[in-house]
Amino acid sequence: MQPEISQDFKDYAFRLLGRERYGRFSRALAEGPSVSVRLNPFKAGLPGWDGGRLDGADAPVPWADGWGYYLASRPSFASDPLWHAGGYYVQEASSMFLGQVLRQYVDRPVVALDLCAAPGGKSTHLRSCLPGGSLLVSNEPVRARAQVLLENLTKWGHPDVVVTQSYPQDFSALPHVFDLLVADVPCSGEGMFRKEEEAVAGWSMEQVMMCRDRQRAILEDVWPALKPGGLLVYSTCTLNAYEDEENVAWIAGTLGAEVLPVEVDDAWGATGNLCGDRSFPAYHFIPGLARGEGFFLAVLRKAGEEEASDAGAIGKERRRGGKKKDLGRPSGMALPKECQSWLSHPDEFEFRQEGGAWSAVRRGFGSLVGRLREAVNVWQAGIPVAVLKGKDWQPSPALALSVELDASRFPVCAVSYETAVAFLRKETLVLPPELPKGYVLLAFRDVPLGFVKNIGGRANNLYPAEWKIRSSRLPEYTLGWNPA
Repeated sequence: MQPEISQDFKDYAFRLLGRERYGRFSRALAEGPSVSVRLNPFKAGLPGWDGGRLDGADAPVPWADGWGYYLASRPSFASDPLWHAGGYYVQEASSMFLGQVLRQYVDRPVVALDLCAAPGGKSTHLRSCLPGGSLLVSNEPVRARAQVLLENLTKWGHPDVVVTQSYPQDFSALPHVFDLLVADVPCSGEGMFRKEEEAVAGWSMEQVMMCRDRQRAILEDVWPALKPGGLLVYSTCTLNAYEDEENVAWIAGTLGAEVLPVEVDDAWGATGNLCGDRSFPAYHFIPGLARGEGFFLAVLRKAGEEEASDAGAIGKERRRGGKKKDLGRPSGMALPKECQSWLSHPDEFEFRQEGGAWSAVRRGFGSLVGRLREAVNVWQAGIPVAVLKGKDWQPSPALALSVELDASRFPVCAVSYETAVAFLRKETLVLPPELPKGYVLLAFRDVPLGFVKNIGGRANNLYPAEWKIRSSRLPEYTLGWNPA
C-alpha cells in the first residue's frame, strides 16, 4: 500500500504554493510519474531518430534542445542493448533543464565538477553539453553509488571525464581549480514522491531541516575549489523553500555570490521564486504545473574577478605544441603502437599505466589529472584502453563503448537481439565460422556493445561481470519507444 503523504507536508505545500497551484500539484501526486529519455549525441545514430524527432516518442522535452523525449509508458530498459551501450540515458525530464543553463552561460572550454553525481544523469548531460576542450570531474562520495556512476559514464563514452570517489571537503585541497560546479545536493526527496515510496514514508520537517544544514556544509566545504567568477549550479529534487530559496540566499550572502537569471519559455510551466521576500531568480518544476517530477535549480556566480580557465590554457598549449609537466604516475611499460591505434585519434592522447591497465588521457590534461590524484580518490581518468594478460594485449570493455574507438581495427560481428542479450548476460557465445580468431567487437544495430575473444568453437565473453544482466527474462524487443 502506498504510504500516506504527511499532513505536515500538505499544509506546508498549500501555504507555499497557494490554493490554485496546490490543487494542481495535489492532483498530480495521485498520478503515475512521467517517463523520459535523453539521447547520447556522441552515439546519435539510433533507429527512429532523425536529428530532432524520435519515432514513437510521446513528445519532446521542450527545454532539452532536441535530445530529450517523453515516453507514453515505461518499457523494459534493462532489456535494451542500446541502453546498455550508452545510446541513451533514462533521465527525469525536469532535471534536463541543466542543459538550458549550460547553453546560456558556458560558451568556452571549462573544468567542471559534478560534486554529487551518482547515478550519472547530470554528468552524462554535462558531458554532452560542455564545449569541446572541457574536462569533467564527476564525483560521488558513497562507494556503492560511485560504482554505478562509473559504469554509466563509461558507457556514455566521452574520453574527457575523470571519475572520483571523495567527500566535498577533499576538494578544498584544489583551490580555484573549477570554472563550473554542479551541486545536485542530497535532499529530502519531495520530487520523488511519485516514484519512491521511501521518499513519502521518510519525509518529516526534521528531515528537511537536517538536509538544509547538510547542504550548507557541503557547499561551504567545496567552495574554495570554485574559481572567483566561477558558476555554481545548485539543484535539489525538493519543493520546500528551506532547502531551495533559503539556501540560495545563504550561498549568496554567506559564501559570496550573485544569483543569475536563466532564459525560460512560459510554455514550459516552470515556477519562479516561491518566497515573496526573496527577489532573486530561481526555478521550480512542480508536478501538475510542469511535465515532470519535482526539481529546483538556481545559478550563482562566485564573487571575485573571473580567472582564466585551465581548460583554455590547455587549448592554447595544444595549439602551440607545448606540453605541461605531467604530475601523474610514471607510465612504466609503454603501450604498443598497435594498441594505441585502437583509438581514432591516438596522437591526441597520452597513454599511462595504472596497475595492470593502460588508459588514454587527452594531451594537456595530464597535469590537472595529476593534481586530482594528489587530492582526491581518482577511480578512472580518460579511456581505459588495454590490459596485459600474459603476453596478450586485451582491449578494455570501456574501449568498446568509447566514442574514440576505431572500430575498423577489429573484426566486427553484427548480432541479433537474442545474441546481444546473451552477451550482456556474460554467456559464452558461438560466432559465425567465417570470423577470425582473436578479439572481435560485437555491435547491435551498428552500436558497439563490447569484445569477445573468439577461440574457434566458442568465444570467451569479456563483458564485465558487475555490469551483466541478471534477469533470465527475454521480453519482446522494442527500443522503448519504437517497436522493432
